[in-house]
Amino acid sequence: QLQLVESGGGLVQPGGSLRLSCAASGSTFDYHAIGWFRQAPGKEREGVSCISSSGGSTNYAPSVKGRFTISRDNAKNTVYLQMNTLQLEDTAFYYCARHRSYHCSAYVTSEYDYWGQGTQVTVSS
Repeated sequence: QLQLVESGGGLVQPGGSLRLSCAASGSTFDYHAIGWFRQAPGKEREGVSCISSSGGSTNYAPSVKGRFTISRDNAKNTVYLQMNTLQLEDTAFYYCARHRSYHCSAYVTSEYDYWGQGTQVTVSS
C-alpha cells in the first residue's frame, strides 16, 4: 500500500516562495508519474503540475507555468514542487497523487490511484 505524505506548506507573502515535498513509501514509486493538485475553498480540485516516472517530461497548468517547477528524486522517493512568485490565487490545499501510468496525461483525478493528505498553502499579506 503506497503512502504519500506532503510537507512544506505554510503562510507566505505575495511574491514569496515555498517548496512542497511529496514523500512516498510502501509501494512502487519509480514507475509512475506523479501529479500535484490543489483545491481552494469552494472550488473544484485542479491539476497544477505533473512529472513522468523518469522525470524527463513535465507539464504545468497555465496559471503556474513559469512560476512553479516540479522535480523528483527517485532515490529518495520524493517529488518536489518549487513555487516562486506566489500569488493570492495560489492559496489552496495542495495534494500529490500517483498516476496509474508512467507518463502524465490530462489532470483527470480518476487516473490517479493514490493521494496524499495534503498541505495548506496560504498566500497573504
